[in-house]
Amino acid sequence: MNTYGFTIKRVRNALILGFLILFPMLLIILQRETGSALVYLAFFLMLYREGMPGVVLFAGICAVVYFVVGIRFGSVYIADTATPVGEFVVLSMVLLFAGGMVRVYRKNWRPMKYIVGGSFLVLLLSYIFSAYVFPFNLVWVQWGLCALTIGYLLFLSISERHWSYLLIGLFALGSIGFLYSSDYFFNQVLEPHQQIRIKVVLGMEEDLAGAGYNVNQSKIAIGSGGLTGKGFLNGTQTKLKYVPEQDTDFIFCTVGEEEGFIGSTLVLLLFLVLILRLIVLSERQQSAFGRVYGYSVLSIFLFHVFINVGMVLGLTPVIGIPLPFFSYGGSSLWGFTILLFIFLRIDAGRNRRLV
Repeated sequence: MNTYGFTIKRVRNALILGFLILFPMLLIILQRETGSALVYLAFFLMLYREGMPGVVLFAGICAVVYFVVGIRFGSVYIADTATPVGEFVVLSMVLLFAGGMVRVYRKNWRPMKYIVGGSFLVLLLSYIFSAYVFPFNLVWVQWGLCALTIGYLLFLSISERHWSYLLIGLFALGSIGFLYSSDYFFNQVLEPHQQIRIKVVLGMEEDLAGAGYNVNQSKIAIGSGGLTGKGFLNGTQTKLKYVPEQDTDFIFCTVGEEEGFIGSTLVLLLFLVLILRLIVLSERQQSAFGRVYGYSVLSIFLFHVFINVGMVLGLTPVIGIPLPFFSYGGSSLWGFTILLFIFLRIDAGRNRRLV
C-alpha cells in the first residue's frame, strides 16, 4: 500500500488486501480460535480510511444483523401460518436495502419505488389472501420478490450499462446466501461453548450456573461498585474470587467494583484519549506506510477495548479478548507495547527524506 499510485478502488488491489486479511482468519477459525480470528476484522477500519467503499462496512454490519436475527428468532404465526421470523425479517431487509442502495449510489428514485413499493404492495396483498382465502407461508412470496429484484437489477445493469446495479444484485444474492449459511456456521463451525455463549448474550438461554456465570458475576461486581466504588482491594465479588478470570479477560469488572462508575468512566476516557491521539499521529504521517500502520494499531486497540468491555457488561459474547495494558499476562502487554513503540518510532522519523 506504500507504493506510488496504489489505490484500493482497483479490483485487483482490493482482492489482494481481502485475501491478506481473510485467509489468516480462515486458518485461525479452522483451529477453533474464532475469538482471535475476529481481531482481523479490525483492519477493515484501516482499509476504510485508505479508500475502501463504505458499502463494504455496511455489508459487514448487515452480516452481523442477519446472523443475529436469523439465529435469535424462531417462528410465529402470521395469517394462521407458521412463519420463520428470522427469514421474514432478513428477506424484508434485503429488499429494503437493495432499493435504498439504488437510490444512494445511482440517485434514481424509479427503481427504488418499484423494488420497495412493489414489494410492500405484493406482501400486503399476499397477507390478505393468506389470511382470508388460502393460508400459505409469506416467506415463499419473499423468495419470489428477491428473485424478481435480482433479475430487475441485472436488467438495469445491462440496459443502462452500469456495474452498480449488478453489484447491488450481487449484494442481495450474497445476503440471502449468508442468511441460509449462518445456521450451518453456528451449528457446525462454532464450538458448543461458543454457541451457548452467543445464546446467553441473545437471551436464548439463561445459564447462570454455567456459560453465563462469568458475565452474571461480573455484572454483579460492577453494579455493586456504585458511583465511587468500594475502594482499592475492597471488592467483595473480586476479592472473594466470585468472578473467574478477573485478572485477565474480566479485569474491567474489578475496576468497576473497586473504583465505581467514576473510575470506570475515567478508564474509558483514557482509552478514548489514546485512540484520538493515534488518529492525530496517523493523519500527520508523510508516508502511506506510516499512516496505514498507525490506523492498524488504532483499529486493534479499538476492537480490543470494545469487545472486552462489551463482554464484561454482557453486550458481546465472551471470546477471551484482553483489555490493553490492564489484563494480566506478559504476552499481551508486550504485544501492545511493541505496537505503540514501533509507531512512535515511525512518527519520530516522519520528516526524514532519503538523499
